[in-house]
Amino acid sequence: MKYPIIWFLKAYRFAISPLYGQVCRYHPTCSAYALQAVETHGAIRGVYLAARRVMRCHPWAAGGYDPVPQTHSLKNVNQHRGEQCSAS
Repeated sequence: MKYPIIWFLKAYRFAISPLYGQVCRYHPTCSAYALQAVETHGAIRGVYLAARRVMRCHPWAAGGYDPVPQTHSLKNVNQHRGEQCSAS
């Protein structure tokens, strides 16, 4: 299920996204965010994160930098590394 979604997002970014120009308030753009979310978190959680992001994108949104959240395993590795550094 993950790969058809990735294919669709890449097709959208290639064919439809350039027609809109630079209108996105966030960085990365919503389509780039969706693609990265699906690649990082899988189909279900990635689509959920992308849908949340699209719902936040409206004319009154402040916008700005909004990265895809890390996976739980990456957070645990980073926390573990931080504990090792502080323990030394």
